[in-house]
Amino acid sequence: MARYILRRLGFMLLTMFLVSIAVFLISEVAPGDVARHILGQFATPEQVELLRDQMGLDEPLYVRYFDWLIGNDWRLRRLVGMPLKQVLIPGRADAEWYAIAPDGTMLQWKMKQEGLVEIRVTPDGERTEVLFDGWLVDENGEEYFWGVDTAGHVVLWKKGEAGREVGPASAGRAMIEASGVEYYPIRRGLLRGDPGISFRTNRPVGPTLARRLRNSLSLAGIAFVVIMPIALVLGVLAGLREGSPLDRTISLFSLITTSVPEFASGVFLILVFAFWLKVLPGAAVFPDDTAPLQNPKLLILPVLTLTLVEVGYVARMTRASMAEVMNAPYIRTAFLKGLPYWRIVFKHALRNALIAPITVIMLHVNWLVGGIVVVESVFGYPGLGMYLLDSALFKDINAIEAGAMVMVALAVGSQLVADIIYTFLNPRIRYT
Repeated sequence: MARYILRRLGFMLLTMFLVSIAVFLISEVAPGDVARHILGQFATPEQVELLRDQMGLDEPLYVRYFDWLIGNDWRLRRLVGMPLKQVLIPGRADAEWYAIAPDGTMLQWKMKQEGLVEIRVTPDGERTEVLFDGWLVDENGEEYFWGVDTAGHVVLWKKGEAGREVGPASAGRAMIEASGVEYYPIRRGLLRGDPGISFRTNRPVGPTLARRLRNSLSLAGIAFVVIMPIALVLGVLAGLREGSPLDRTISLFSLITTSVPEFASGVFLILVFAFWLKVLPGAAVFPDDTAPLQNPKLLILPVLTLTLVEVGYVARMTRASMAEVMNAPYIRTAFLKGLPYWRIVFKHALRNALIAPITVIMLHVNWLVGGIVVVESVFGYPGLGMYLLDSALFKDINAIEAGAMVMVALAVGSQLVADIIYTFLNPRIRYT
């Protein structure tokens, strides 16, 4: 069993690697330009190209992929000539990059009107700014310097040459003179716990993704606890009474709930409970990612919507599996031996009947966490699905990649859990 689990973990890593490549390729050929999204529709082609350069989007696809995967700080430190370090900002889900001097002083540089300024942060926290005078000279006699700016780039400055920097037009930074002439965004890489900076929010993807995943797990966990007992009980009762009015009623209910799309169920529940009865909040605009946990009433209608959709799937599968097992030869033999009915059901039939529903349940665990985009959209719920949808529309590749890795890990991990559960339901199943 241990060998099987190790093989499945290796398969999961391979799957995540292949999916990450596929997502990168799909994002590359997808329509839209993230630089154009940031600058706005009135940006000039020159501004768009400059921003693409500063964001590292002008690099070849394979370079950007491996920078995202394993980072590029180890490569960029050769340009700066000093180690690079990412430092968390106290009280904020953000971080800054610094070059580390031999004495431990953290260094950044920025261009001001009087020239290039060096920012020094000593090990005891003292921060000073001084005019920089450590320019180097290349073979052509030009003075230059490689350093780390305050926006997380390794930048090439050339003395006497005015570079340009662009930013969101809404922020009033459409074009700034006298900045760097070459930019390389610094990345630690996903394998070292840094999925990168979101192009859409200009903040680290990791903390935001963690909050959104927590919200989706809260919603999915509550829905799972509500859905699965109800669905399994309904499915077992229908399977035990195959062909009876109870079976037909449960089957009809399951068929209706699986046929109605999520957005229709959600709108119907909002209409009934929010507008007619006025007992629950309907669709909402959440002020922040923590609002669902602060006001649990906001979770009730999304959970009910998921329950209506999911109960039907699991109940139908359980009903079919239970009916098949009850007609099996070994069950008929148990009846002929005179064993009590409920002993036959619980000891002999139920464990085998649950094998097929377990597969469906584990597949729907993955859907409950990341595939509930429609439900989250209807209710304005700040979950993982909504985050991935917004990121995809913006072509925010770092956020899309990180979310895809979470989804693949959930999908493969839930299937591994299902395989382990099989061995407890049926001891004859063994993995080698």
